[in-house]
Amino acid sequence: MQQPKTQYARNGDVNIAYQVVGDGPIDLAIVPGFISHVDLWWTIPETTAFIRRLASFCRLILFDKRGTGLSDPVAGLSSLEERMEDLHAVLDAAGSERPALLGVSEGGPMSVLFAATYPDRVAALALYGTFPTGNFERFPPELAGAAEQKFSELTTIIDEHWGEGLAIEWFAPNLAGSTTMRRQWGLFERAAASPGMVSALLRSYREIDVTDVLPTLRVPTLVLHRTGDTAVPVEAAQMFAEGIPGARFVELEGNDHIPWFGDADALLDEIEEFLTGCRHAAEPDRALATVLFTDIAGSTERAAALGDRRWRELLERHQTLVRDRLVTYDGREVKTMGDGFLATFDGPAKAIRCACSIVERSSSEGVEIRAGVHTGECELIGEDVAARAAPSEVLVSSTVKDLVVGSGIEFADRGSHELKGVPGEWRLLAVAEHCPTSSSPAPGRRDHVAPNATMRQWGDRAMLRLARRAPSAMRLASRAARRRAAYELAGS
Repeated sequence: MQQPKTQYARNGDVNIAYQVVGDGPIDLAIVPGFISHVDLWWTIPETTAFIRRLASFCRLILFDKRGTGLSDPVAGLSSLEERMEDLHAVLDAAGSERPALLGVSEGGPMSVLFAATYPDRVAALALYGTFPTGNFERFPPELAGAAEQKFSELTTIIDEHWGEGLAIEWFAPNLAGSTTMRRQWGLFERAAASPGMVSALLRSYREIDVTDVLPTLRVPTLVLHRTGDTAVPVEAAQMFAEGIPGARFVELEGNDHIPWFGDADALLDEIEEFLTGCRHAAEPDRALATVLFTDIAGSTERAAALGDRRWRELLERHQTLVRDRLVTYDGREVKTMGDGFLATFDGPAKAIRCACSIVERSSSEGVEIRAGVHTGECELIGEDVAARAAPSEVLVSSTVKDLVVGSGIEFADRGSHELKGVPGEWRLLAVAEHCPTSSSPAPGRRDHVAPNATMRQWGDRAMLRLARRAPSAMRLASRAARRRAAYELAGS
């Protein structure tokens, strides 16, 4: 499923960015919570998988609230009614007559208000991680004090540290211990809303109150909440469920507030069954991976010439060398096949530099290595690419070349080839003889964006351009970041 075109619906003087995904028999509009960015959503593996699952049984409508993401910036505070009319404009522009609404967090009250105001335009309501009121005086007494304190803590984080990614502690606490994830979340914050806009949004929550509207609803309603949600207490969702006639309340395990983090499948199962009457197992998300395959050129002849004992000694020395290089370049050994290795990497540049280092060090010991690198969903391609390499040569697929633009690695074209088990022809390229084996940036390059950078810095703008032009490459980078985050958290 490709990233859809971003379009704009107009409500008065404000343009609202939206996308339509899939062509299922049911229309479903996601009413977003705090912040969103319909382009950057496609760069996050978990979000993309969440969208694809919904779009497998729905015609899905995504949009950014005014003042956030790709929608127009606005001055000052917008009322819930104004934002509700933005949704109205999006549905009209998308040709959606009677969709179901999935209200997430702050999007819950807006969805409720829309369903009460336009009952003939809403087929069903699914509410996740949300609350009927931001007026804590209307909360149960035993909950009001704690809710007030938590809101004050979040306000401080946002006022003093917006763009640094610290708010991930609230929205996805299981990822908060990773500096890698904080950097990624910081970029999302800076892209999705300005500090002034997000501060106004946060304070507007205190004005939200649809409690008295709840008894008027006459649409099928499902209220979903995770037991340990760190941003919105489960009691707030129970207030929703108790106030809406006939609403069904489902409490799920977990503490992540963002729906696509944590056990998203359990949440999606409930939504699918609610809207369609059945649930289906999610299709596996076939993750892109960078694979490196190496082998010793002329191994059969070399083994015959050396004899069994000396050949085993050579193999042991070679395996030690390769494993040392894999550790240096963060590679993960998948399997060893005699004189060959299959390994995976977080990114193609590391795989190429590792391959060059293996070739160089093996050559100094009188061993010629062939290596192949491919980024894709089929590990066999890497093996076949390596088989076509000349001794002491590193070949890569064209996919790899496209993903390492700007890395300083140069290539020579080796033409198009048919690869076993893979349809069509693949263009292969040889890594230049003097491949840089250091991952340090070349002099004059600026590859680091400090936390709390603004969107005016070149790094953020470059990431957004890449997000729009190559979201799959960004997802690959995000998966690599998830693996690094897992290592960070496991070691903490």
